[in-house]
Amino acid sequence: MKEDYYDILGVNKNATEAEIKKAYRKMAVKYHPDKNPDDPKAEEMFKKSAEAYDVLSNPDKRARYDQMGHAAFDGSGGFGGGGMNMDDIFSQFGDIFGSAFGGGQGGFSGFGGGFGGGQRRSKGSNMRIRVKLTLEEIANGVEKKIKVKRKVQAPGTTYSTCSTCQGSGQVTRVTNTILGRMQTASPCTQCGGSGQVIDKKPAGADAQGMIQKEETVSIKIPAGVVEGMQLKVSGKGNEAPGNGISGDLLVAIEEKEHPHLQREGDNLHYDLYISFPEAALGVSKEIQTVSGKVRIKIEAGVQSGKILRLRNKGIPSINGYGKGDLLVHVNVWTPKTLNKEQKEFFEKMQGDDNFEPNPEKSDKSFFEKVKDMFS
Repeated sequence: MKEDYYDILGVNKNATEAEIKKAYRKMAVKYHPDKNPDDPKAEEMFKKSAEAYDVLSNPDKRARYDQMGHAAFDGSGGFGGGGMNMDDIFSQFGDIFGSAFGGGQGGFSGFGGGFGGGQRRSKGSNMRIRVKLTLEEIANGVEKKIKVKRKVQAPGTTYSTCSTCQGSGQVTRVTNTILGRMQTASPCTQCGGSGQVIDKKPAGADAQGMIQKEETVSIKIPAGVVEGMQLKVSGKGNEAPGNGISGDLLVAIEEKEHPHLQREGDNLHYDLYISFPEAALGVSKEIQTVSGKVRIKIEAGVQSGKILRLRNKGIPSINGYGKGDLLVHVNVWTPKTLNKEQKEFFEKMQGDDNFEPNPEKSDKSFFEKVKDMFS
């Protein structure tokens, strides 16, 4: 089981945005690689705290996490389910550290090793698409292949190190104040913070050496997703100029209307209409489910409004806690027109005691049925 994000940062679930930010900064400084060289445990905590902060500092992600826990991001969200790399952390949250490690956004002059000696890598923009799913696809999970047009580096494009920032992506200024010398860092305006400037670009490429390219992206959608949920496919957004970090593809889920079934949470509802004779004599009916058609038996004397519950025939829980049910609502259809013989038959039955309403205690009212359904 993944650790609770609130526990990782050491805050309660009612923590304010400022408290969450303060807690993350404290942990990030404590476990920063500059302070803990060659310490895999510290690096792991550094990544965990960044992942927790990414979710809890975003109102939308935090609301989904509070509702569904880690399942809200399984296989897609947070950081694609596989954690965040150092480049992601420094490019997104560099300003959190402030002067503790060089000052300013991206200011990690002392951080070397396998991360470019402090050079800041630019990140491409995210892309957003909508995917419509049938109830069957939602119930069983599905892999979708979607064509998207994303920005990629044009073949033949070359870059050189920015002469203004010497490839660091930032410029440092020293100002003399009454309190002493103050050092500040800001993104380099010459290269836009990427540390590189375009050296050669082919015809058809934009000013940054990028072109539009159509690609087919495979998206694995887990069973149980709901309308409005957003999944993330890491690295499938727009590429960044100069071999930077690719953005992400954000996938918003939409549900297609089903011709026979209606969804309510993990439960499904089906309206079954039967005739007077079928209600009186009993009948076997075939109905639609998300896993195919099934045949159910309607007992003789069934009353209109009867609800039959088919266990585990609904939608799987996104949290992995079983499946919902299929609730079959039995409706006895009253003919709108009668021929002469039919009319005469029902006129004769009007005085028959067997046709007079005589509900028993076991025949629950509509409100009692609804109450039972949700109990």
